[in-house]
Amino acid sequence: MNIDLLSIGAHPDDVEVGTGGVLVKMKKMGFSTGILYLTQGEMGTGGTIGIRQEEAKEAAKILGVDVFETLDFGDCKLDDNYTTRLAVAGIIRKHKPRIILAPYWEGGHGKRQGHPDHLAAGRIAMNAANFATLKKMPIDLEPHRIKGMFHYFLPAEVPPTFVVDITDEFETWMAALQAHKSQFMNPEKDRDYMWTLESLARGFGNYIGVKYGQGFVIGEPMRIENLFCLVQTPGKYKGCTPKLIDDERQRIA
Repeated sequence: MNIDLLSIGAHPDDVEVGTGGVLVKMKKMGFSTGILYLTQGEMGTGGTIGIRQEEAKEAAKILGVDVFETLDFGDCKLDDNYTTRLAVAGIIRKHKPRIILAPYWEGGHGKRQGHPDHLAAGRIAMNAANFATLKKMPIDLEPHRIKGMFHYFLPAEVPPTFVVDITDEFETWMAALQAHKSQFMNPEKDRDYMWTLESLARGFGNYIGVKYGQGFVIGEPMRIENLFCLVQTPGKYKGCTPKLIDDERQRIA
């Protein structure tokens, strides 16, 4: 199935934490969405592989995604190498996303966002997107070039390039996070993860004068044709609609 937006994470729950509200918002606007996890999260303090997979499926259902896939490159063993790049490039060719969301590829010492798997996932996504365009790569299906890649899990010292207002999507996002009971609702853990994640969303929201937001960094300059796609108010996305994207897909095909 071809999709408009693919969010890639290292562990089950990463995508929900960093991009869940945006996935809900894009789906409400009529775009198709998907999730790809690169490990099964077996090293997480809470839960088993089976439990985490079921939680991730439930969260994906709440977010309304059209595609959900999990690879198994080893929790805490994830590495940006030829094998992982090829595997992710194959999935990019399979689903042909226009936009990919992926973790930020660098992290400061001691920060949660600096988990080596998160950093590796960001690098794998960038390199896989390149591999997906190369005709001679030993990958099935036709080459595909994405339109853009935006990064989440930003270190504290990296300001977002843009912030998406997820105020209206906040409750659904919270429900998707709570589906990961072994991680965020586990009484054996002494950290209030839900408070932490809400606080992060409030911080991003404050950047743009709304209650809740999710922030992203653009890794390279983007080609923009219609400046007003960047500033239009909700309900007035003229020139940036799913129909026009579908029309472009038909033209390219």
